[in-house]
Amino acid sequence: MNLLGLTGLHLIRTRLYMRHACLVKRNTLRWSQTLVSQPAPIPAPVAALRPTGNDALQQRVAAAILEAAARLLAHAGGQASMNDVAAAAGVARATVYRYFPSRQALLDRLAELAVADAGGRLASARIEEVQPDEGVTRAVRVLVDVGDYFIALARERIRPAPHEFQEKIAGPLRRLFERAQASGDIRADVPSSWLTEALVALVVGALSATPSLGREDAIATITSMFLDGARGRSASTLAP
Repeated sequence: MNLLGLTGLHLIRTRLYMRHACLVKRNTLRWSQTLVSQPAPIPAPVAALRPTGNDALQQRVAAAILEAAARLLAHAGGQASMNDVAAAAGVARATVYRYFPSRQALLDRLAELAVADAGGRLASARIEEVQPDEGVTRAVRVLVDVGDYFIALARERIRPAPHEFQEKIAGPLRRLFERAQASGDIRADVPSSWLTEALVALVVGALSATPSLGREDAIATITSMFLDGARGRSASTLAP
């Protein structure tokens, strides 16, 4: 083959190589752009746990409704209607019913939250590990801090699952009083269940009173009133 033929063949090979390189480069660029424009997929378990904007909004609306309902029921009792709850929460009446189909459904949810909150606080207060007087003070502080939710629970006489209320609130209080009765710190002629009801009533009454007391004043007043009335008495005092 002469020199001209070799030169032509070389040019053809060079052009083919350059064309192939351009195609590879262009496809690589398209693939890179696709990867950049599309976010990496989120693993299914993580995506399921990740709250969406709608979920966060729904949680805020539900919380506003519950807060308004607890406040109204604590201070207005059975007079509070679903319309009142909607107005206090700043939402439409239809919105309240969308989250809570009935007044009873709303009350049940309030009771559930109140028991869970009070039960968790009572467990953290460790009332069974301290002297009876200190245990009563801690128990009163817990119920005062639960606030409107606890008042609504007591006033409306609503109860979640009975075992939940007994296990988380009534049970710990009753055991505290029984221990205090055994040590002579609290009178033993009154059943522990009555003492539990009396403490709950004092808390509800003090928190609902007008003018309202500050937190520390309310705790001190409730505690002293309860202990002075339930204080163990000597035989000479009990004699007619």
